[in-house]
Amino acid sequence: MAIPTLNDEQIRTWSREQKDRWWLENVYRGSMPQLTLRSAMTGFILGGLLSATNLYVGAKTGWTLGVGLTSVILAFAMFKVHHALLHRFGAKDMTILENNAMQSIATAAGYMTGPLISGMAAYMWIENKPMPWWQMFWFNVVLSVLGVLVAFPMKRRFINDEQQPFPEGRACGVVLDTLYTSAAAVGIFKAKALAVAALVAGFIQFISGEAYLKALHALYLVGKTGTSLGEVLDKFKDQIAKTWHLPHNLDPLYAWMASKGTEPRLANVTLKQLGINPALDLAMIGAGGLMGIRSASSMLIGGVLNFVVIVPWMIAIGEIVPKSGSVEAGDAVFGRTHILNTWALWWGIVMMVTASMVALFAKPEVFAEAFKGLFGGKKDTGKDVLKDIEVPLWISWIGIPIVGAVGVWMAHDWFGVSWVFGALAIPMIIVLTLIAASSTGMTGITPTGSLSKIPQFIFGAADPKHPPTNLMTGVMCVEVASNASNLLMDIKPGYMLGGKPRHQAWGHTIGIVAGSLASTPLFFALFMSGYKPEEAATDKNHLQSVMVTDQFAFPSAVQWKGVSDLVTSIFGGGQGTLLTQSIIISMVIACVVGLVFEIARIKSRNKFPLSPLAIGLGVVVPFESTLAMFAGALFFWFMHRRYHAKKESTGHKLWIDTHEPICAGIIAGAALIGIGDVIVKVFVLK
Repeated sequence: MAIPTLNDEQIRTWSREQKDRWWLENVYRGSMPQLTLRSAMTGFILGGLLSATNLYVGAKTGWTLGVGLTSVILAFAMFKVHHALLHRFGAKDMTILENNAMQSIATAAGYMTGPLISGMAAYMWIENKPMPWWQMFWFNVVLSVLGVLVAFPMKRRFINDEQQPFPEGRACGVVLDTLYTSAAAVGIFKAKALAVAALVAGFIQFISGEAYLKALHALYLVGKTGTSLGEVLDKFKDQIAKTWHLPHNLDPLYAWMASKGTEPRLANVTLKQLGINPALDLAMIGAGGLMGIRSASSMLIGGVLNFVVIVPWMIAIGEIVPKSGSVEAGDAVFGRTHILNTWALWWGIVMMVTASMVALFAKPEVFAEAFKGLFGGKKDTGKDVLKDIEVPLWISWIGIPIVGAVGVWMAHDWFGVSWVFGALAIPMIIVLTLIAASSTGMTGITPTGSLSKIPQFIFGAADPKHPPTNLMTGVMCVEVASNASNLLMDIKPGYMLGGKPRHQAWGHTIGIVAGSLASTPLFFALFMSGYKPEEAATDKNHLQSVMVTDQFAFPSAVQWKGVSDLVTSIFGGGQGTLLTQSIIISMVIACVVGLVFEIARIKSRNKFPLSPLAIGLGVVVPFESTLAMFAGALFFWFMHRRYHAKKESTGHKLWIDTHEPICAGIIAGAALIGIGDVIVKVFVLK
């Protein structure tokens, strides 16, 4: 059925009291179950799984994927199966508001990985040692709870009064309404498509997962020989190492070509040494399908320009030197990480920062909307008709200073951030959250990447000798702003469907705990197993080299650390050879190009074919991931072109109407099986 909404005239002229009364009388479903035990448990479990996929994809690409629509469809399908099996025992079907509460929990959990793959990882690289798990867990939870406390006073303005669209949240509301009306068959079809995509992607990931098949081979030998797993792994290690698996990349081909003396080279350096090694990465193919052809093409341009053109040129003229060996002799050792950290990183970061800051400040209406409610404007002097179901404002007024003080104490005691800078971060958090919430409400985009640079530069300039100051105040500001904005996005479908605001606040808090419990131990299992304190004592980049691999690039963390190093270099008296003349020239050119391209994109109302932000990202992300994302985007672009006009065809139903669930299924299946492969490698084969 149609969701009741106010028209533009009513939104513009009615007071908030009138809007609240209308909502209470026409939309609110007070007697319908919402935050029940089963919705909380489903959201908790599903959110943990989806936060794992976000950690995997985020470590590869720097993105944090929204999981709201995915969790809605998955939960709907799960509870349909549950009801079909248990209805004879009195089990009731899940209500639309239970599903909404569940997606709010799952979405909150999914977003808890953001700091782990960005500011916190960059902090650990600078300190060259892992952060204790309990500090990571509690700092993440405290900042996220602060985001909840900051969000609810804003909810009354952005959602109740201004009726901001919050596009992704509105999409969840529309999908939920569709699933629970006569069009529920549409939801079942999408759920089936998601499940099939996940199973196919998971199977392919499994047979290409080297660790899985080695472990199976080892277990077979355990049964055959009657010895322990450890003895088999030691005695038959050469045999197990040759276990067949679907090749993940071009390593076998490169090895064969090298044996024939025909391995392709650029500037007398092999393609593999340059970081060019195309791979079968299904999670990235799914991410590319969600990304779209314009951004994926721009990333490909950035990757090709960097790894195929600029880097070989810089190697040829001696600006990028190998870790060992000689270019002339043909035995030079480079690798993608070495190339990135010693030269290419800087122009990519500058282009991303320039583009994101231009995009932010090119929308003065975002700032005007953010602060108009603070100075003048409409005044609501009527009574609060929703006081019995809204989160009481006194909880925020009391909670923000208390939880904020705890966050400041943590930053000081755990990370060495001055009390003064920690305290100054709190009012900056409020300002940046207003900006982020305004942007999210109007466009669906939370500009955390660009917002993070503001505290990094401000606090970095104030305390340039202590990099943790700019990093951890940046984490504080961005985590709260991001969590508050995402909570408002989650509240939107609940408001549309008549849910209880207090239940969504509790649900989001449950999701915070679920996401932290899932992502924190998984972070250590995936990325910290190779850390050795004795090697860190002699190698200042040991932890970064352990975490940043061909599989996990941590582009967001690389950008955070790059900005921190740049701030320290500018305001802290310099760091010797950090920035060579060729690097500075590349940064200036990248800044100008990023500025021109972003202005062209804005002036053309997004019709300009290139995204400078994506071009810069293509420099930082591994080339094989960029290729895989482009392949995914190209496939769905082709299907859209082919079936767009054929509204009644099966192709339109599958590749256009079910585009997002298929991509989500590919990502979930490949990521979860990929995570398992890493865990088997770390905890079984070692």
